[in-house]
Amino acid sequence: MKAKITLFIFALPFVGVGGWMGAAIGNNLLDAWQMRSWIEVDANLSAAGSHTRRGDDSDSYEVYARYSYSYGGQYHQATRVGIASGADNIGSYHQNLGRVLAENLSRGTGIVVYVDPDNPTNAVIDRALRWGLVGFKSIFFLVFGGVGVLLMYAAFRKHIKIDATAAKSTDQQWKLNTDWQTASIRSQSKAAMYVAWGFAAIWSLISAPLPFVIYKEFVEKSNNLSLIGLLFPLVGIGLIIWAVRRTLEWRRFGPAPVTMDPFPGAIGGHVGGSISINLAYAAANEFSVTLTCLHSYVSGTGKSRSRKETALWQDKLMAHAEPNIAGTLISFRFNVPEHLRESDAAKEERDYHLWRLSLNAILPGTDFNRDYEIPVYATGQQSRRLSALSVERSHAKQAALNASAVSSIINLQHNAGGKFMYFPMGRHVLAGLGGMIFGTIFSGAGWLMIVKAHSLIMGGIFGLVGSIIMLSGFYFVLNSLEVRKVLGGVRTIRRILGIPLKTRELLSTDFLRFSTKCTMKTQSGGKYKMLYSVFAHTRSGERLVVGEGFDGASQADAAVAAIGDAFDLKSAAKERFTKNPADDMNLLAGDA
Repeated sequence: MKAKITLFIFALPFVGVGGWMGAAIGNNLLDAWQMRSWIEVDANLSAAGSHTRRGDDSDSYEVYARYSYSYGGQYHQATRVGIASGADNIGSYHQNLGRVLAENLSRGTGIVVYVDPDNPTNAVIDRALRWGLVGFKSIFFLVFGGVGVLLMYAAFRKHIKIDATAAKSTDQQWKLNTDWQTASIRSQSKAAMYVAWGFAAIWSLISAPLPFVIYKEFVEKSNNLSLIGLLFPLVGIGLIIWAVRRTLEWRRFGPAPVTMDPFPGAIGGHVGGSISINLAYAAANEFSVTLTCLHSYVSGTGKSRSRKETALWQDKLMAHAEPNIAGTLISFRFNVPEHLRESDAAKEERDYHLWRLSLNAILPGTDFNRDYEIPVYATGQQSRRLSALSVERSHAKQAALNASAVSSIINLQHNAGGKFMYFPMGRHVLAGLGGMIFGTIFSGAGWLMIVKAHSLIMGGIFGLVGSIIMLSGFYFVLNSLEVRKVLGGVRTIRRILGIPLKTRELLSTDFLRFSTKCTMKTQSGGKYKMLYSVFAHTRSGERLVVGEGFDGASQADAAVAAIGDAFDLKSAAKERFTKNPADDMNLLAGDA
């Protein structure tokens, strides 16, 4: 309850700002509606112009006027100029109107004002509604008010009560999570749809005034640096497209929960299940399932803290599909190795681990994309209800895909010098180009900051970070790896633009074992892709890469078998390569 009250108090300022702006917008709209019936009356100016209010970052302006008029035989004075009062710098409304009124005053020219016939003391010079100002206020109303309402909802929404003591006493830690009470786990698609629209709305509202500001800065002041601001509206457009796609996907397929078998998923056993979706069965439709173990942690301190995710292990599988009463039934089963981290049901710590199941299919019309956060624990259990035939067909299809992919990736060749594998330049071209483009933009922004804005520190930081990212992108695109069988062993040569950078050799008699490890991670749209490398370990404790670019753990395992057969390297077992060098040396010592 204390946490809820704290969150509620934290939400109050957001709701207050949103309510204040909402009331201001409502009053402006109401005044504009009522002023339509006000009467035109001639008036004389006694003072007019505009004030400039200096600020730390920008100046604001406010038009003013004092005028007199007669209505119903009575003499009145007023100072109201427009519907909204106060200073602002939205456009040049105040400067332009103040200049026109000041010119009329200097020439002694009268003006027309609008008078309230029910209360003649009320008058205004301009009764037009400033839509630009209304839009600006709407941003604060929607963003601050929306955040405040969501925080209040989060503070007081009802949770299902779980008997934590009973769950702990029976070692059923997954029962601490309200979404893991049964084997039927709902996807995160609906929540993702709302999050997508929330991000798109907030980002678009915040960045909406930027094109007008940039136009003024670029055209009127020739400020080339202002063009960087166009990135924000472009991102907003991308977020809207993302939200529309998530909505179409949800409307077409609905909840589509996964029924796990076993429940929970088992480390050292199976993670499997079935999903029934509202889609007419077609043999041509293929469904790819990805299982990922993730580490979620808090990075930074104080106000700069943020939660991040990193993928620790991943495997992929082509699911088995067959017709059922709802349309299509999809089933899958992963063999999960030991030593991986369990799910954290409560998620009360700064750092916790989670397992994400992703199901994807490219279909006519709207594609099927679902993510499920599932419980996975070290129970060693195996599936009992899944059809053995469907599992066999799924694994056979995946094995064929892995063999084809590995054969294409390792590119085994023969020439006069013997047998060799070649991993050419450009195999990571997409990731490399992304880094090159992103790094170039950052470097360019840093250069503009230094040259145009004379900001040496910020420009230097942007330039340094951009240069590192750009060089990494060049490396991904321009490096190649050759693994060649030589007399008595294997030689590896790493090249950049064809120029040898590093050469290493492994004697067959010194070979101990293979290991696989993720050496490259990419993320797009919340989806992780883990590319694994294959390492050969020696009895003296050294290791060298003999293959890379394999998509997922099972494809990397298939690569181990292919490379071992191609180069006559046989090991007793393929061990998991740990992140801790000391642990890895213990594995080596045990094998020796």
